[in-house]
Amino acid sequence: MYMRKMIITLCLAMMASLQGKGQEDWKLKVNKEGIEIYTKPSILNAKLKAIRVRCELPATLTQLVYIVLDVNAGADWVYSTKSSTLLKQVSPAEVYYYSEVSLPWPCSNRDFVAHLTARQDPQTKVVTIDGPTVDGMVPEKKNIVRVSKSSGKWIITPLPNRNVRIDYTLETDPGGALPAWLVNLFVTKGPMETFRKLKEQVAKPAYRNVKLPFVVE
Repeated sequence: MYMRKMIITLCLAMMASLQGKGQEDWKLKVNKEGIEIYTKPSILNAKLKAIRVRCELPATLTQLVYIVLDVNAGADWVYSTKSSTLLKQVSPAEVYYYSEVSLPWPCSNRDFVAHLTARQDPQTKVVTIDGPTVDGMVPEKKNIVRVSKSSGKWIITPLPNRNVRIDYTLETDPGGALPAWLVNLFVTKGPMETFRKLKEQVAKPAYRNVKLPFVVE
């Protein structure tokens, strides 16, 4: 029994150490306009970077969650998105959608199907939205590279005075060969442009009085 407890304790200590190391790996690349962008080596592809964006926005928790789940409007604010289309609405908190991402010539566009699920912690009111890619819902298209390995996560924390704190992370392997300059463009410029546009999206009248049954302010 003693040995078993020792093994469990050692395993928990190792997990905590690894978690702490993972948090330390993030390197701040951009800090302007209230938007912080971090990167670290991706676990999906060592040649690529995982992205983390942190910022605060003047919005209610409901507004922000609603916008993320309003996938048909994704092309309005997500950088380089050519199209974004709802495939299946499972519930107000769960959707599947298809998106095509425009890349400059001579690179082929990318596309993917993602599964968004939102949940709120009843104590902290923090909303987490997971968005991994899934296979099989849309046939692959000619001259478009299908992204099969990607996972995004939103952690949205309510703040006083109708503000929210966003902590967004993304790991993706776009597949195929991409030049370094293009990869760097999506690591730095892409997140900055996306979150600038998100600020504009939040201010649109269409999202002023939205409601979600699973979100408590």
